Amino acid sequence: MKDNVFSNYINSQKIYGMPFPYFIFIAFLLVLAIYLKVLPAGLTGSLLVMLVLGEIMGFIGDRIPVLKSYLGGGVILTIFGAASLVYFNILPYEVTKDIVVFMKDGEFLNFYIVALIAGSILGMDSKALVKIGARYFVPIFGATFFAVFFAAAGGALFNYSLQDSILVIALPIMGGGMGAGAIPMSQVYEQLLGQPASYYISLLVPALALGNVFSIVLASILNKLGDRVPSLSGQGRIMSGISIDEKEQELNLRKMGIGLVVAISFYLLGSVLSSFIPLHTYALMIIIVAIAKVFNMVPKIITDSSSQWFSFVAKNLTLAQLFGIGIAYTNLETVINALSIEYITIVFAVVLGAAFGAGLLGRLVGFYPIESAITAGLCMANMGGTGDVAVLSAAKRMNLMPFAQISSRLGGAFILLLSGVIVSFFL
Repeated sequence: MKDNVFSNYINSQKIYGMPFPYFIFIAFLLVLAIYLKVLPAGLTGSLLVMLVLGEIMGFIGDRIPVLKSYLGGGVILTIFGAASLVYFNILPYEVTKDIVVFMKDGEFLNFYIVALIAGSILGMDSKALVKIGARYFVPIFGATFFAVFFAAAGGALFNYSLQDSILVIALPIMGGGMGAGAIPMSQVYEQLLGQPASYYISLLVPALALGNVFSIVLASILNKLGDRVPSLSGQGRIMSGISIDEKEQELNLRKMGIGLVVAISFYLLGSVLSSFIPLHTYALMIIIVAIAKVFNMVPKIITDSSSQWFSFVAKNLTLAQLFGIGIAYTNLETVINALSIEYITIVFAVVLGAAFGAGLLGRLVGFYPIESAITAGLCMANMGGTGDVAVLSAAKRMNLMPFAQISSRLGGAFILLLSGVIVSFFL
């Protein structure tokens, strides 16, 4: 009798939409191919590893009580589980290398993010887009001010200098990740403070890594808080009466193909314009897509197709993407080396300050505090595009990706400018 109950339970469980036994067979086949060193190279093998192992870790993480409720669940386990496979040399080097190449040189992360940006913006009401965009930089300013303030207060508590608390911890965390934040910031520091950029990067990276972890954890906690205190949350809507959720449509495979082409084409246009305009490609893409939507420059077939492609990518590739982030972008050794009580406390204070400031000032301009704290706060305090995916996944608000990208890119550019001003002040 017990055997029948267990058998029925196993057969009723699904991973990636498949019955449990079938998915486990695929996982076994994958492990066998890796062991025999016959896993296909490039896209084919890398994507299958990311899909299968990412789904397994996500499935487990979402069923561990404390982890799923307060620490990001499947999101955090997928990222750090993948990073652990690299750190402890469990995943063969050849497989790891292929995934890194696929994520970085193959720009799989860009492929994922542009689908979310195009689909979620084009799926919005144009009047709502204008209403939100005009106010969004207020909570970004609030996030920056309170992050710096909390960093200074935390630093004073542990006898950290004001310079270390702000320049080495707070600003890197708020700066939009490695490529758009820490690397150019280290070059600014090199020019103004004298040490080589590599020296400053070694100081900035631990803050980024820990800040990213705390951003994911707080995103999960804010999601739970929104469930318990509904008045603080729009449940995915950033303003009252405004929704950017996709509309119900009849599934159409041709439309998905159109959505794929449209998303990449908008990204391509942003890349072309970035050759002439000193802004990040994502920032330009957001502006272009927003203009196209506000002025009704694209027909309904384009908006519907983009929404369907957005939905497909978000539902099918998110955990695979998170696994790839863990492999290619998360250095577990860097995180471990930064683990001192004082340092961790100050980093947490920065992330908490960002969320608090964005939520507070967001409410003053009509945003729901939790959505404002997540997008304008935590998505400034994470590691750019990779962090945006993880934070919004933990918060269960992937439809807010355009606002997350504004925070990471335009907000990050603001922090870079601010870092130069503050360094000059300390000099």
